[in-house]
This record gives sequence, structure tokens and C-alpha cells, in this order.
Amino acid sequence: MFSLCNSVSVVRSAFGSGIELGRRSPIVLKSQGRVTPAPWSTLKRAKFSIMASKIELYSLATPNGMKVSVALEEMGLEYNAHTIDIMKGDQFTPEFIAVNPNSKIPAITDPNGPDGKPINVFESGAILLYLGEKTGKFLPADPRLKYETIQWVFFQMGGVGPMFGQFGHFYKYAKDKCDHPYPLQRYSTEVKRILGVLEKRLEGTDFLVGNEYTIADMASFPWVHCLDFGYHAAEYLGVSNFPNVVAWKERCMARPATAKGLTVCPFQ
Repeated sequence: MFSLCNSVSVVRSAFGSGIELGRRSPIVLKSQGRVTPAPWSTLKRAKFSIMASKIELYSLATPNGMKVSVALEEMGLEYNAHTIDIMKGDQFTPEFIAVNPNSKIPAITDPNGPDGKPINVFESGAILLYLGEKTGKFLPADPRLKYETIQWVFFQMGGVGPMFGQFGHFYKYAKDKCDHPYPLQRYSTEVKRILGVLEKRLEGTDFLVGNEYTIADMASFPWVHCLDFGYHAAEYLGVSNFPNVVAWKERCMARPATAKGLTVCPFQ
């Protein structure tokens, strides 16, 4: 559950109390009727500190970022969200590298780690597994279903994310940088193949594992969503030819907590 904070409490809770608040420090922004922390660039010189109980989320509303904010909302965990503007290079600041040495979003700091001490967790799949283990939610207790869930999370990490992301790069972002047809053909073919795998898996079931919503669904559906909202390529790829996938994505997004999680750390 995303914490709504005033300007002073956001700064103190996330970065310690030794920050001067001046006219150049707009600490909160209003967006879509809620209060969100200021962009990372406003606060990147501040020093990290850790709250007593709330998880600190450092993210942006990309498919990978959405996975974790969806999980936090669905699991009912209290957290503070901090927008990391990757277009401005926030991920390369020393403060963020202290949380994730690989300079990628999302990342979290949990002040109450497995041993009762603070822990930083990066890589979205690892965060999903960590939160599932921490809460006992959306990661089945039954060993068979648990490992089915884990393997579909890894399917996303090794296949859906990299292939969909490369497709998006060449389809949307590199049109004026690469005029050779091979990259787009290669990744379009692979995206369609992966959509076919998901289509087959979802035959006769609402979700990927055990007919229950799990972290496996949270991992993959944002990427399917991104084909439309992010890359505007649903028609190009013929996503409507995968009706099980489309229905599953809509089913996931219809969940109130999931829908809320998709809006955390929006692009400005």
C-alpha cells in the first residue's frame, strides 16, 4: 500500500533529516489525484536512510517496474515509492548504485530483512520471489505449484522481458538508427512465438499456475500490456490472434490492487 506523505516526511523518511528544504526542492507532486514522491533528480544528492518499517521502492512505470509495485499492492505491504528517472540518468547516481550496483530499476530496500536487518534486493524476478516468500502470498506453498510458479517467473526473465524489450527497441526507438530489416524481423518472430507459448499455457485456465493469480502472472502480463500501451505494436504483431493471452492480461489488470500498482512511479 503506497504511503501518502507530506513533503517533509517524504524527505526525512527516505533520505534522513539533514536536508535543507528550499524553494528549489519541490518534494511532492500531485498526479492523478494522489500524492507521489518527487523525481529522483530532485533528491539525488541526499543521503540514504531507512525507515523503521516501510519498504522503499525505487522504480519507474516500465514493465519491469510495474511487476514490483503490483506485487507490493497485491500483498498489502506498506511502502514509499521513489521515481527513478532513467531518461535523466538517475540510475547512475552513487546513491542508487548503493542499492543496485547494476544501475537498473526496480530495486527495493526492506528495513526488516530475513534476519531482522535491512536488505537491498534488485532484479525484478528476485524481488517478486523475495516478497512472495516474505508474505506467503502469491507464491504457492505446495512444492509442485511453487516450482511451476518459479519456472514461469524465470520464463519471463529469460524470454518475455528480453525479447519483448528488444522488439520494442527496434520497432519504436531505433527506427532512425537501423534500417536493416533483420533485427525487427528476428524479434517480431520471437515475440509471436512467446505469445504462442503463453496462449497454449492459458488454454482452459485463468492464470499461469494452478488457476490462481501468482507472481508468475505479475511478471509477464505487464510486458504483454506494454506491446500496446508502450510500443503501440499490438496490431503490427497481431496480438488479437492470441485470445487467451488478451483475456488473461485483461483479467490481471481488472484486479483493483493490480490496477493501482500499474500507476506507481509514472513517467513525468
